[in-house]
Amino acid sequence: MAFHFSVRAQSVSGSAYYAERITEEPSPTSNKNAQTTVTLVYQTNVVDYYRNIKVLWCKNAMNHSLSIMVNNTQGNFQYSCKIDLKPWHFWSKKGYKSFEVEGSQVDVYWDLYSAKFTGGPEPVSDYYVSLVADEEVVLLLGDYKKKAYKRTKARPALVEPLLIYKKENVLAKKSFATRARFEDNSREHDIVVESSITGMKDPEMWISMDGVVLIHVKNLQWKFRGNQTVLVDKQPVQVMWDVHDWLFNSLGTGHGVFIFKPVTAEAESDKEGSGHGGGDSDTASKYYSTLGVDTASEFSLFLYAWKIE
Repeated sequence: MAFHFSVRAQSVSGSAYYAERITEEPSPTSNKNAQTTVTLVYQTNVVDYYRNIKVLWCKNAMNHSLSIMVNNTQGNFQYSCKIDLKPWHFWSKKGYKSFEVEGSQVDVYWDLYSAKFTGGPEPVSDYYVSLVADEEVVLLLGDYKKKAYKRTKARPALVEPLLIYKKENVLAKKSFATRARFEDNSREHDIVVESSITGMKDPEMWISMDGVVLIHVKNLQWKFRGNQTVLVDKQPVQVMWDVHDWLFNSLGTGHGVFIFKPVTAEAESDKEGSGHGGGDSDTASKYYSTLGVDTASEFSLFLYAWKIE
C-alpha cells in the first residue's frame, strides 16, 4: 500500500482560511432558536493522506448533536457522520457508527454517558470520542483515553493530531466564557469577556484569563475594534476584537468577534515588566501585556459572542 504523506505546512494555509471556509454551523438568530456551537478542526493522517477533521458540537433548547466531517484530497468536507445526543435518547450517549472515506471504512466510537458539561455543547470531562481508521485511533477527544483504547482495540496513531482551529458561538447578555489551550502540552485557560454598554457611563470591556484582567478597554464606542498582545504562561497571545454590532446594531442582538492567536515574541518582549495595557502589575508574572510580536502558530481561537435580550 502506498502512503502519501504531504507536508503539514503545505496543506495548512492558515487559520484565516478556516474562518472563511467553516460557515455551515447555524448562527443564533433569535432567543427562540438560539444555538451554541463549538467547531474544532484537526489535521492528521486518515486513509493515507493528511486530512482535516472537523468536529462540530451543537446545542439548542430542543437538540444536542455531534458531527464529524473529513475532507477529501481536494480539501472539501465530503465525508461525515452525525450523532444525535437528545436528552431523551439515553441510548445515544454511548455508541458506534461507521462511514466511508474514499472507499475505506472509518469508525466512530463514543461514550458520553457520564460526560460533564458547563452549559456549552462540548463536554469538559468524563467522556471520549474516538475516530478509527486502518486500525489506528487517528483522533481521540476527551479524557477517557484508556476506555477508548480498550473499546476500539486499535493502536495509537503514528501521527499526532494537530488542532489548528477552534470557533465558538456563545450566547449571553454581558459575560461570555470559553476555554482554550494555546499549546499542546499546556493546560486549558478560562477566558472571560465582560462588557458594560448600557447606562449613563461610557461603555467598557474587560478580557480576562484565569481570573486575571489582561485587557481593559475604556471608551468602547470609539475603540470597538482593536488588538493587543498579552503573555499567558510567558507565551505571547495576540487578542483581536470587533464589537461594532454590540454597540450599533439596531436590534440590540449583534455579535462581537474575538480572535486569540499565539505568536512568537522578540527577545526583548520576553522580559518581565515590558508589557503595557491590561493586567495588574502585582499579579503573577505569567500574565501581562507585551508588544513586538510576529505571528508563528497555526492555531487560532475564534469566539463569536452573541448578545441576547
